[in-house]
Amino acid sequence: MDRFIYTIEGLNVWVGRAFGWCILILTLSVSYEVFVRYVLNAPTVWSMDMMIQMYGALFLMAGPYALAQDAHVRGDFLYRLLSPKTQGKIDLVLYVLFFFPGMLALFWYGAEIAADSWRYKEVSWNSPARIQIYFFKTLIPIAGFLLMLQGAAEICRCIQAIRENRWMQRLSDVKETEQLLMEEAEQQEKRA
Repeated sequence: MDRFIYTIEGLNVWVGRAFGWCILILTLSVSYEVFVRYVLNAPTVWSMDMMIQMYGALFLMAGPYALAQDAHVRGDFLYRLLSPKTQGKIDLVLYVLFFFPGMLALFWYGAEIAADSWRYKEVSWNSPARIQIYFFKTLIPIAGFLLMLQGAAEICRCIQAIRENRWMQRLSDVKETEQLLMEEAEQQEKRA
């Protein structure tokens, strides 16, 4: 079961890192647009559409990554006081009742939307550049699929937590500065 969990988690971490480069593309394109618009007085017709698609791609593909890293927002002021076994039971019920129906809808209807978009070779009507958007719409069912895959891994984690009363370690990736400072403070307390 560990191998299954880490394989899916590794896939979603890799996808998240790959789409993280959208931030660099967004930054460069916004900087370019600001320069040509305000310095050269020659705005582009394509930059707004490209920025919207980059942000949308980043937003969609960051979901599976955030779930794999346990980085989604959670109101855990009571949850964190519970034992891992109880947390696992709560998470398992919530995944089955809410998460999977929502992600199945995202995948199913996203696939329909993407298929229609490809069939019509859909372009943006809100833009003078009329760029293609069917590539972007393809990311909707892909994100839904990756989220369902990660959800299956999370269910396996819940089952392990219920059995062993401990949470399995996650694949390590980038950490928030606050998290690093808290870990450093814990280590200093143990030394003292």
